[in-house]
Amino acid sequence: MPTADERLYVLARHGQSTLNVSGRINGDPDVPVPLTETGIANARLLGVQLRALPLELAVHTRFERTRETAQYALAGREVPTVVEPLLDDIDVGSLEGDTVEAYRAWKRAHDSHDAFPDGESLDDAALRYAEAYEALLARPEDVVLVVTHEIPIRYAANAAAGSDSLDGPLHDIPNATPFLFDGRSLACAADGIRGIVNR
Repeated sequence: MPTADERLYVLARHGQSTLNVSGRINGDPDVPVPLTETGIANARLLGVQLRALPLELAVHTRFERTRETAQYALAGREVPTVVEPLLDDIDVGSLEGDTVEAYRAWKRAHDSHDAFPDGESLDDAALRYAEAYEALLARPEDVVLVVTHEIPIRYAANAAAGSDSLDGPLHDIPNATPFLFDGRSLACAADGIRGIVNR
């Protein structure tokens, strides 16, 4: 039986979505945002990359684009799936459906502890991501696929690398690209996220 350090967690952003193309943001899981044809191809390629892994579980968020990505990546395989709301994209409140430029302008004008109007703060989202990773580590499966969003993966990768910023040095997370964590590195990610937010 693998040790915690030998467990494998494959984190992947969803495939290209319709809002990725139009340059708009979505933080409400009840708003339907499907994959594009390119996004479906992204997800199928992810499945090819993961084909040799003995996946025991797939986790996705409440968002349609993550569920679809998992579905296409796992086509032809009997892998159980669960929904993890803690890994949902950031609730941007009244900025829902606005442009990426408007979202970035709001971020530049505010601190990470400031909540988006009628939404949540980046810090609150980061702490929920840390909680989600800790919950994954508490599960019994040894090889897990996690289909989520850009920011949870960015935060995990930077925190696990020991960065003092959740937004760097890695910033842009490509669609449907696997990022690999063992148990130790995912625990470091969760601890690092909490440390950066609470400093």
